[in-house]
Amino acid sequence: MPSQQEIEFQAAAFRRLQRHLMQDRTDVQNIDMMNLAGFCRNCLSRWYQEAAAEGGVEIGKQEARELFYGMSMDDWKANYQTEAKPEQQEAFKKAFTENVGKA
Repeated sequence: MPSQQEIEFQAAAFRRLQRHLMQDRTDVQNIDMMNLAGFCRNCLSRWYQEAAAEGGVEIGKQEARELFYGMSMDDWKANYQTEAKPEQQEAFKKAFTENVGKA
């Protein structure tokens, strides 16, 4: 079992990743992250939701996204999301199936 200090360092690293994605690099699109790395901001919010459930706390999908994004998905999309090109969408289908599950 990790020490309390290790848990704190892991949490700090997670918060830094979150800040990087939500403040420093809002230009990086979720679809590009998924296509290149096999995860995106939505995956991180889902992992947060799953971790909460493992701890006995039920959080809905939208609530988990708002907690991670710091805003609603509608606000995020309006402010930062661009239209995906057909080739991005095609690559996403493969990446999603390989990394998340059947689309």
